[in-house]
Amino acid sequence: MTIRAVSSQPAASTAANTGAQNQQAAAATQPASKTQAPTTTTQASTPSASYAVTISNAARAAFAEATETSVQTAQEANRGDRQAQRLLAKEQANKLG
Repeated sequence: MTIRAVSSQPAASTAANTGAQNQQAAAATQPASKTQAPTTTTQASTPSASYAVTISNAARAAFAEATETSVQTAQEANRGDRQAQRLLAKEQANKLG
């Protein structure tokens, strides 16, 4: 199983954008009587970062056990699964009080 994380802007690019935003804000506070050339900012395209995550077989098994339904648990208990039998016995004891 692979999970990819994609960031739209890395931290260095964000800091550079903040500086450009500060310049634009300063330009906006100047009086309108002065003539200004329009300023344009371009953002450099950055490669996206990706991360691969590997989940162990033990973690997969634990997730499967945690997310199974009560019907699946009963079927496994009928087939001889000791863990499922203990779980059903515990649930039955809780129902009785």
